[in-house]
Amino acid sequence: MLIPGRPYPLGATLRDGGVNFAVASEHATAIELCTFDGAGVETRERLPGHDDGVWHGFLPGAGPGLVYGFRAHGPWAPARAHLFNPSKLLLDPHAREIVGEFEWDDAHYGHVHGLDELVLDTRDSAAIMPKARVAAPLAGPASAPLHTPAADTVLYELHVKGFTKLNPAIPERLRGTYAGLGQPASVGHLRRLGITTVELLPVQYALSERRLVELGLSNYWGYNTIGWFCPDPRWSSTPFDPTATRAEFRAMVATLHEAGIEVVLDVVFNHSAEAGETGPTLSLRGLDEATYYRHGPDGRCVNWTGCGNTLNFQHPRVVQLALDALRYWVEEFGVDGFRFDLAPVLGRGRVDFDAGAPLWVALAQDPVLAGTKLIAEPWDLGPHGYRLGGFPRRWLEWNDRFRDGVRRFWLRGELDRAELARRLAGSSDVFAQELRAPTASVNFVTAHDGFTLADLVSHARKHNLENGEHNRDGHDHNHSINCGVEGPTDDPQVLALRRDLRRALLATLLIAQGTPMLLAGDELGHSQCGNNNGYCQDNEIGWIDWTRVDESLLEFVARLVALRRSHPALRQDRWLGPHPRADHGRPVEWLRPDGAAMAVEDWHARDDRALMVHIGEPEDPLVLLFNAEQASVEFALPDGSWTIVLASAEGHQHEDGRVVVPAHAVAVIARSSVQELVDGGDGRRSDDRIA
Repeated sequence: MLIPGRPYPLGATLRDGGVNFAVASEHATAIELCTFDGAGVETRERLPGHDDGVWHGFLPGAGPGLVYGFRAHGPWAPARAHLFNPSKLLLDPHAREIVGEFEWDDAHYGHVHGLDELVLDTRDSAAIMPKARVAAPLAGPASAPLHTPAADTVLYELHVKGFTKLNPAIPERLRGTYAGLGQPASVGHLRRLGITTVELLPVQYALSERRLVELGLSNYWGYNTIGWFCPDPRWSSTPFDPTATRAEFRAMVATLHEAGIEVVLDVVFNHSAEAGETGPTLSLRGLDEATYYRHGPDGRCVNWTGCGNTLNFQHPRVVQLALDALRYWVEEFGVDGFRFDLAPVLGRGRVDFDAGAPLWVALAQDPVLAGTKLIAEPWDLGPHGYRLGGFPRRWLEWNDRFRDGVRRFWLRGELDRAELARRLAGSSDVFAQELRAPTASVNFVTAHDGFTLADLVSHARKHNLENGEHNRDGHDHNHSINCGVEGPTDDPQVLALRRDLRRALLATLLIAQGTPMLLAGDELGHSQCGNNNGYCQDNEIGWIDWTRVDESLLEFVARLVALRRSHPALRQDRWLGPHPRADHGRPVEWLRPDGAAMAVEDWHARDDRALMVHIGEPEDPLVLLFNAEQASVEFALPDGSWTIVLASAEGHQHEDGRVVVPAHAVAVIARSSVQELVDGGDGRRSDDRIA
């Protein structure tokens, strides 16, 4: 029998020979705890305690393995955003374990599904609803976070299943799983590349939208969360055992930590799987729609996410949900940081974005979270939703201006050298004015959302018919090209151009100031067949094919990362400034190919697309050569003895202090005392000195 418990912590907590249950609902009139025995028989009892909007009770004698849910009583008043319906069993938003498989059924809806107006549906959903389970503690502590400095960080965005599913070097039963990511073949590949930090696409417990399921598809990427504390069982080698799944996830993190690799999670707090007000009643909606979601004057959900609902971070209980979940992933599993999907939603006041929002303040001072990496996707669909450069100083931000600028410079010929220089300089036009560091800019050319690198130079248009939306979904402004042939080809000239452009893009990414991020599979030549929105493609389109690896490209990327690691000039935490006065910024010179300093008119000359950058301290200088022309360009190097330490394409020539860089190519030049590998695409060692 329940007795009054404690209002904190929320969720189900083992203590004093029983379990304390606490759930937040400001507008409910009563909350029932529903427990289920092994045969699925339900026992209901009202939570007897109620303090400051938190309902709570203590169940003596209960312990790990107890299966439970909630039912919430209160008004049914859709115009006031009250959708209480005790016929619907509700998942604890703080559940540490979830049991049972979700199947779409009209009984999941609090209203009569299919009607234009919201009419109460009294069918009981308990038999078909996944349920929470009281979690047993895992043995021992989690692995401690690594705290790799931002200046040394190389991010690598990957999907747990997509990265491992087709890798023949991983035992078959572990492919596509957390355990598979912790296998030597996976870790070895990351170490070979020199990756410091993996950024995992969402691993919080997610559901697939009904429309996708009816099409025979699924929400493969996982941006549809309903269980913020639970590793998604779809990527577990033991999907029907939540305790084993938790242990497997923790072991994966520990294994990556042992290899010196951080784990950052892409987390989704901007919306939930309950969609708009006509969506299902699964958890937050039934507990307190008016508290957890934002609404307009008519009681309908505000849709600043494009997913039907928007979590209400004006309310302290929503902030608490996010903070509790983030702490749990750090303390329970040892993760090193988080990338926040549609992050401006989390920092909005009544309408506008607020850089001093409650969640940001809490993250800055929380003793568990203050040292973690925080990365923002700095845009949403709300008013003034593009917030690049607007996050607090500690944050890193996905920089789409780098993505689009670099693509347009190399692939479309649409931007001048001034735009390239801004992106190479860490997007100082965006971040320097806010007294941020260059590392605040997360530079990327490709990410999960969009074309892969191979497709970026092979497709002038998207090919998303398999997504079931008649090719209407996905971005239409990709700044991509097909190099003369749409899709696969055996034309050697087309293939050579695609090869050179991919390498030029990768070289630009990894020698630019900022924090670079690679998309998993780009270094292998992975293609999604022109699909630029593979969120629902849990198949060969979304899985990396390890049997068709471009070994030359893989080696080139590994050398790029090694070059970045070995030269501090390429990964600075201070802004570039006048050369050589380092007290006003790190030394840099922007030069024309003839060696003269760039003048104002040179920056905007669209017919001249070659640039030389002299960067670094006197003891470790580098010269970066960029040639986006259609023909070779000769560069006159600064005085001294120089060596080509990296070349993105074949055909470089050098003598008498001059280097001829072929079309669509990048070269990195160092003092001749520095010994490095030279890559012209053939993987051979060279010591090409330029006197």
